[in-house]
Amino acid sequence: MRYQGQDFLTAPARQSPELWRFALGLALVVACYLTLGHSYFTLLAEMVTPQDWPLLAAEIDRGSSPRGMLAILASFGFIIIALGLVLKFLHQRPLATLFGRGAVFLRHGLRVSTALGGFAVLLWFLPEPDILKPFHNLDYLRWLALLPLALPLLFIQVTAEELLFRGYGQSQLAARFSNPLVWLALPALIFGALHFEPSVAGPNAWFLVLSATLFGLAAGDLTARSGTLAPAIALHFFLNFSGLLYVSPGDTLYGLALYTYPFELSDPTLLPMWMPYDLMILLCAWLTARLSLGR
Repeated sequence: MRYQGQDFLTAPARQSPELWRFALGLALVVACYLTLGHSYFTLLAEMVTPQDWPLLAAEIDRGSSPRGMLAILASFGFIIIALGLVLKFLHQRPLATLFGRGAVFLRHGLRVSTALGGFAVLLWFLPEPDILKPFHNLDYLRWLALLPLALPLLFIQVTAEELLFRGYGQSQLAARFSNPLVWLALPALIFGALHFEPSVAGPNAWFLVLSATLFGLAAGDLTARSGTLAPAIALHFFLNFSGLLYVSPGDTLYGLALYTYPFELSDPTLLPMWMPYDLMILLCAWLTARLSLGR
């Protein structure tokens, strides 16, 4: 009864619940995404001079400039295209069935977004530990000028990930398994594993996995309670706006950030201070979303 809302997302998936079909669908999404992504970055390379491409490629690799970050965020649109094709030809259902009921989606999205906006204002007034006090990265006017591009692309990025993991993965697994430990935990674990980047985070790489996995569980819980992807998308957007557009670590994915933290993700002294702070924000944001839904 606690996860009654999940039935609205699971019902279309019950038309084709076979595990082999789900596994094939994931493989096709990955293959289509990689193919489209290769064409996309090849096109980008042709749009700049041969001398400029190595610099742009490095900026994309680290997300170290506005154009590099915009290119990264835009590439997530290919996940949505790939999912749409897989759903149409392999599952015979439209992409819209992953979002949930339209009116409820809009209502829940507005509720959770408003609540998280209030939570963000509260966080802004709270003091931070000295180690987390950020430095300016982008000039205010330049940052504001980039927002009309950055915000919709960030929305595409978080929507693509929620469609894949909570929309497609969670609903297809829920159509096959009744135990929430399977259809909630498995997409979250895969989502977390994909955030394992020891080349970037060094000894802190496992914390990124833990944080992403816990986020996946929180987003899955909100999706199952709501019956739509709106709360999960809103939570994901709130966290990624905070971590990509507001304040980012000083060594990766900071090209669009207004501020940067005075540390690198691989700093071994960072974990005892940053981990509790990061997890507490995730917990409070999830509870804020839960309370705004009234369930």
